[in-house]
Amino acid sequence: MKKFDLNIEKVLEHWSTAHAVRELIANALDEKALTNTKEPTIDKNVKGEWIIRDFGRGIHYTHLTQNENEEKIRNSDKVIGKFGVGLKDALATLDRQEVDIVIRSKYGDMTIEKSSKYGFDDLVTLHVAIKEPTDLSLNGTEINLRKIKDSDIETAKRFFLQYSGDKLIEETKYGSIYEKKGTKSKIYVNGLCVAEEDNFLFSYNITNPTSKLLKALNRERTNVGRSAYSDRLKAILLACRGEVFATHLAKDLGKIQVGDAHDELQWVDVQVHASKILNAKEDVLFLSADDIAGETNKYVRYAREEGTQVIIVPINLADKLVDVVDVSGDPINTLTNYATQWNESFEFSFINEKDLRKNERKIFSRKNEILNFFPSDRTVKEVLISETMRPENGLGGDASGAWDAVNSRIVIKRSQLSTLEDFAGTLIHELIHAHTGTDDETIDFEEELTQIVGRLAAIVLNNKVTTKERN
Repeated sequence: MKKFDLNIEKVLEHWSTAHAVRELIANALDEKALTNTKEPTIDKNVKGEWIIRDFGRGIHYTHLTQNENEEKIRNSDKVIGKFGVGLKDALATLDRQEVDIVIRSKYGDMTIEKSSKYGFDDLVTLHVAIKEPTDLSLNGTEINLRKIKDSDIETAKRFFLQYSGDKLIEETKYGSIYEKKGTKSKIYVNGLCVAEEDNFLFSYNITNPTSKLLKALNRERTNVGRSAYSDRLKAILLACRGEVFATHLAKDLGKIQVGDAHDELQWVDVQVHASKILNAKEDVLFLSADDIAGETNKYVRYAREEGTQVIIVPINLADKLVDVVDVSGDPINTLTNYATQWNESFEFSFINEKDLRKNERKIFSRKNEILNFFPSDRTVKEVLISETMRPENGLGGDASGAWDAVNSRIVIKRSQLSTLEDFAGTLIHELIHAHTGTDDETIDFEEELTQIVGRLAAIVLNNKVTTKERN
């Protein structure tokens, strides 16, 4: 029997049995990845022992030295572990927790014992006792754990994506996103959980870690700070294009304005990317709070009547969306773009004044008298008659008139020329929109309408008094 000195007197107290088992499982998974052998097994035998078994090359006592593992460094995109110190600490922790461990391979059987350091009888450290192998044909490494709780094994397995049951949403060259289970999101690096987040929308597995993240992976490989992995998470999110991903983000985009969104949506570049995907896949309209309250909110009503999903976003995001295109190359549907498309999507069937019937021309000729009721600031450049008119609402009825702010014109449906009252009423209605910039059913519009009605009533009443006096 040979003894290998681990040079450990006492292991850190915060290492638990589950942490130690986690290291053993990580080593088994790394060996599978490096040798392309079959999946490791974690089973309980009839004796009540837990067996962790891989089918790689088999552990050798040289693996117990405290060196950087060059093979794992060269294959950092495949493996979980990086340094050889994890196994030593795991063995020391199991000994402290009074868990019996036997490690078998074709190179020998290993157990843990306390022994004096060579040449220093008064200094006792942990040693690995190495005996001749009981099975020279053993393929891989077999670790037997006795006097260990089942709950410690299950806790250790939960550190690994492979045993989590997390549902994959989308893969990218930087890593993958998974559906969040429970109240916490997990951050994995090559399948090992290194952190948990309370307010993330997804769980993540980083398969292409940055050098900054690799440096931050301490010996415990838990509780890694967000600053170490946030750049890689953003890269994963910005590389995603899938519909399920977009659907999850759609629900969160609308929460940004009220401060109830998940933390990923605090990153502005992720907000923009989510908007690009959503714009390409769904019929949506992105609005700021100012858009909702502004003078052009009639387009919001039109959008909702047409079944368009309205998403309220912060002003800084709304400003960024004006000049970008979605993942399909189309403009983002902001209020400005929607208004332009709305006006361009409908083709009026204009009628030349000379083609109107005699009684229609007579009524239409009174337009200048009505225009004179309003300031002559040339807000309205022309008044036109159309045979057709865009539907006024989702019920299918046509509007009687429309103020076209883009072209500074009022368009009135031909049917309104049937009576002077209909024509005058519609023209005055649209003139109020033009000169006040207000929309229907707003206080400003109602106040202006009241003033115009009062002004017209005064004119009519004064004319009646004058006529009576003349008579």
